[in-house]
Amino acid sequence: MLQLNNKKKIINDPVYGFVRVPSDLIYDLIEHPYFQRLRRIKQLGLSGLVYPGAIHTRFQHVIGAMSLTVQAIDILRSKGVDINDEEKDAVCAAVLLHDMGHGPFSHALEHVIIQGVDHETISLAFMQYMNTQMNNRLELCIKIFKNEYKKKFLHQLVSSQLDMDRIDYLRRDSFYTGVQEGVIGHDRIINMLNVHNDEMVIDEKGIYSIEKFLIARRLMYWQVYLHKTVIAAETLLVKILQRASHLASSGKELFASPAFHYFLYNKPDKNNFFNESKVLQLYSEIDDFDIMTSIKVWCNHDDEILSKLCRMMRDRKLPQIEIQSLPFDKAVIAKHQDDFMQMLPVSKNDVDYFVFTDSVKNEAYSIEGFNIKVLYKNGTTADIADASDLYNISALSHTVTKYFLCYPKKV
Repeated sequence: MLQLNNKKKIINDPVYGFVRVPSDLIYDLIEHPYFQRLRRIKQLGLSGLVYPGAIHTRFQHVIGAMSLTVQAIDILRSKGVDINDEEKDAVCAAVLLHDMGHGPFSHALEHVIIQGVDHETISLAFMQYMNTQMNNRLELCIKIFKNEYKKKFLHQLVSSQLDMDRIDYLRRDSFYTGVQEGVIGHDRIINMLNVHNDEMVIDEKGIYSIEKFLIARRLMYWQVYLHKTVIAAETLLVKILQRASHLASSGKELFASPAFHYFLYNKPDKNNFFNESKVLQLYSEIDDFDIMTSIKVWCNHDDEILSKLCRMMRDRKLPQIEIQSLPFDKAVIAKHQDDFMQMLPVSKNDVDYFVFTDSVKNEAYSIEGFNIKVLYKNGTTADIADASDLYNISALSHTVTKYFLCYPKKV
């Protein structure tokens, strides 16, 4: 009999090679327009302005994370862990859909387009809406995503300090940026996974791979995710959206796609985001292209502040940035503000668009929540921070805060 709809597809991934679509459910999710939107959202926001190769998308990332989940489940099954086919499908779907709620440029505009709502909450809203469209085929997926399913270790594959999301983004982001410090032995980590007392653990033999994983994560944060130029670029992007939002609230008409226009001129909160399917539908229509197209047009806007900010972004004339361990002295900030106001006649109220300070945090490992445990041969477990013979691992549990100051480069 002729098969009219072959769902057993193979995706050629540059990081892992051939990735098989494991089931009809996963195929249907990948084909959904909401999921296809992830092709138009960059995984690393504006990091491509520093690392030219870092232009991969959320679509590539979640496909990779899903493929790692399939491998992890196969390994756990080989060790006697009971995971049936329905559970396998559901946890793969949860990993596949966990980033659905990301807005344009991923984390760069978190809480900016929709204030007070994080991307995980929006991802859940997408899952629930898609579930109604797919005859409740995502019921178990949603339970696992919300950690409401009886087998708690399945949720840890989706969200924990050693989930498939983190393993993929470290491996993938190091590949596309060329930052070798982020390379991890993902195959060995997955082969060392196990379950003990309904909790995901790592076999004792895998302890050194986890040490490397945690150190790589810390280095990738400082070298890529929190690279000072990336911070300057992404904060500039936020300032552009803040200025556009200010002009929109003042009644100024701005060029924007219909979906982006809605979020500029309306401020949906968490409640009406979930109660109105229209808001979710409009959110599904905005991506990186909506933002960058508007920025290109706004370069010629008659508001001098907006146009200058947009030209800085379009032409990569990014602010100068300084980073240090202590907050910047108010006198130093005021001096940069005064210098800029002599360059461009802006009011004291508006100078914050060009001279601004904030902080970033880096926590490679948290000892709270779903911490990483090592399973010894005698059946006992220990936190990786205690099991490791590296002092660095314990040190990684401390949050490091750094402060930055941005101001325009003098011409």
